[in-house]
Amino acid sequence: MTKFRLDPTIQVILMLGLGILLAFSHVLWLNITLCALCLLYLASQRVAFKKLGLILLISLPLACGTWWSFIAFSQTNAWANAALYTSRLFCYLLLGCCLLLTASLEEILFSLVLHLKLSQTFVYGFLAAANMVNALQKQLRSMRYAALNKQQPYHFYTPALYLKLIVTSLQWSDALAQAMQAQGFLEGYPRTFSFQDHLPKWQWGLAVMLIVLYGFLAFLN
Repeated sequence: MTKFRLDPTIQVILMLGLGILLAFSHVLWLNITLCALCLLYLASQRVAFKKLGLILLISLPLACGTWWSFIAFSQTNAWANAALYTSRLFCYLLLGCCLLLTASLEEILFSLVLHLKLSQTFVYGFLAAANMVNALQKQLRSMRYAALNKQQPYHFYTPALYLKLIVTSLQWSDALAQAMQAQGFLEGYPRTFSFQDHLPKWQWGLAVMLIVLYGFLAFLN
């Protein structure tokens, strides 16, 4: 029996659709219900609770700041507004967690290419930049180590450090573009995919139903 899992494309649609409705909704219990459903989905996907807990812990100061700003400065219904907007913050956070903690970056982007016709040029460029982050961090450490050997330490506010990183990034970008062109990856040309992503039709219906249901309940009153 296969584990229930929403396709990344469906999760993006839900995140965007529900996110827009959340901005105009003023129903607290609906936001709490959405948060609970997100937590249940994350639990069903066996997401590491340590990672989820760390994310919630980092967001706690933002939630407290949102809560206190309404308690201190709201002219009417201070407690109700504080609870509403704090719950809205956690809704946005957990919707993002449902997507980013249950699927890799490659799965999300390639799913969007296959099902929503996202630009392949954008996807390959974005993946190339994302995969270079680790190499750029190593290059940064090498630059700082070389500067220490010359007794010219680089700090985070040193302009020369950022200038060298920009020059290095431009050189790598040019080398990557030439390498992709040498392998036949030309802009606008069709590409083959080894990535397979079967999206059941019922998930499209589920996404539409959840967005419509949330909108109906949010604006019923």
